[in-house]
Amino acid sequence: MFVLRQVAKTFGNGTKALEGINAEIAPGSFVALLGPSGCGKSTLLRLLSGLEAPTSGEIFWGHAGKPAPGEIGYVFQDSTLLPWAGAAENVYLPLRLRGVGRAAAMPRVMAALAQVGLEGFEHAKPKALSGGMRMRVSIARALVSEPALLLMDEPFAALDEFTRHRLQDDLLALWRRTGKTVVFVTHSIYEAAYLANRIMIMTPRPGRIAATLTPELPDGPGRRESAAYHRLVAEITGNFQRIMPA
Repeated sequence: MFVLRQVAKTFGNGTKALEGINAEIAPGSFVALLGPSGCGKSTLLRLLSGLEAPTSGEIFWGHAGKPAPGEIGYVFQDSTLLPWAGAAENVYLPLRLRGVGRAAAMPRVMAALAQVGLEGFEHAKPKALSGGMRMRVSIARALVSEPALLLMDEPFAALDEFTRHRLQDDLLALWRRTGKTVVFVTHSIYEAAYLANRIMIMTPRPGRIAATLTPELPDGPGRRESAAYHRLVAEITGNFQRIMPA
């Protein structure tokens, strides 16, 4: 889906965020961008989305150049919902901005809410929803355009552990069911190990990809307790001990 060749990003103030990024992201994969705060993970996500342009290097999108509108869904760290609008209206927003009429859009809106387990909450405003439910609305809004690629920038970071684990399970189930390509930014070793089938470990700024792991963990409720999961956490930790400054 994506090929990155020698991608670098330097901001106007001289901050060098990324340097020498070479990577390939295959269709249908779940990729975790894992690294310490400030290493350029979110910057790399914005480059993939087209919100930012690289200072140097090239990013190739499949065989068709740049992605078309609606091919990318973006989930931010905050749910960023319209406070005066119900869940369905918030999910409808990207379709409305693209000129899709309400009558044509509502079946897609309701299907997106159903995908994240929010049937019956279409009229609920953000203040009436828990933090986890607001994030579900945000994910549904990203899904309503039926994107091929879902970019997620630490979407569960502000949630309590119980809600975070539940949404991780729901996201895994959604990924398996839909086959979408997911690129997920996190600084949690445990979250990356649990979710991804490909983990790109990034160095402190300027961010480079120091290692790429392709774990294979068992599916099902014992995933977190499996020996393979704990070995993977130890392997990731060892990689960070090698790349982090003393």
